[in-house]
Amino acid sequence: MTDQPAAHVDGHAIPLLGFGTWQLEPDDARRMVREALRIGYRHIDTAWIYKNEAAVGAGIRDAIDEGLVRREDVWLTTKIWVAHFGHDALLRQAEESAASLGTTPDLLLLHWPKTSPAWEETLGALNAAKARGLTRSIGLSNFPSAEWRRAQSLSEARLVTNQVEYHPYLKLTKLLETARELGSSVTAWSPLAQGQVADDATLVEIGRAHGKTAAQVTLRWLIQQGVIAIPRTTKESRAAESFDVFDFELTPEEMDRIHALARPDGRLGDWLDKDFRWDDEWA
Repeated sequence: MTDQPAAHVDGHAIPLLGFGTWQLEPDDARRMVREALRIGYRHIDTAWIYKNEAAVGAGIRDAIDEGLVRREDVWLTTKIWVAHFGHDALLRQAEESAASLGTTPDLLLLHWPKTSPAWEETLGALNAAKARGLTRSIGLSNFPSAEWRRAQSLSEARLVTNQVEYHPYLKLTKLLETARELGSSVTAWSPLAQGQVADDATLVEIGRAHGKTAAQVTLRWLIQQGVIAIPRTTKESRAAESFDVFDFELTPEEMDRIHALARPDGRLGDWLDKDFRWDDEWA
């Protein structure tokens, strides 16, 4: 698919640096997806609940029509919303998403864990979507380790990633270990901590040593862990900056200094149902 660094899972190569579209209005989503592909991104992330799938698909087609990219070189992810976890509803949304995107997604995720309907039904439907050709692969988003393990035990197909919040202010040791044990991967949303990394003294200092920004250092830190990162922006210059992370490498000492920035209150977006708990990394 691409010669960029990738997470190799279940025969798939998922580019480690992608472009996210959360909270992008349709016009911005179409413009920025096309621009991201022009810059060199080969991984695009969206979701049904973002209400921009059609615009994301249009942006991909714009890039294809301009000769900037081939469809087979783009990894495209979308997500099933929690209201559609029943068997028939999930398949209907998978069909709707593919129609809106104008192409079959490469990866279809369950957006958040829910207690109802029964997981056997939801995972069965997700596998059925794959079997019917509505996606090339399946996975999860925002699942703690215990729920991830349970979901994989109920899934015939490999769940190729778990997309969760991850940045220097969060500690995800257990979840990363779970990914390795399950032969899967972790995808980081809000990898730049909603812009908080920009003025972090440690990240700025490390960046100065490499001629890079704090944001670039953060993305490099994720990539060197084998974590997939999906930063998003409405600014073309920021998208270009975020992509310029393949020409330097952080030392083990620098990696450790960034890991040390994690703190118990580092989570920025917590919409996990009360029925579940995040891995307790601070016990």
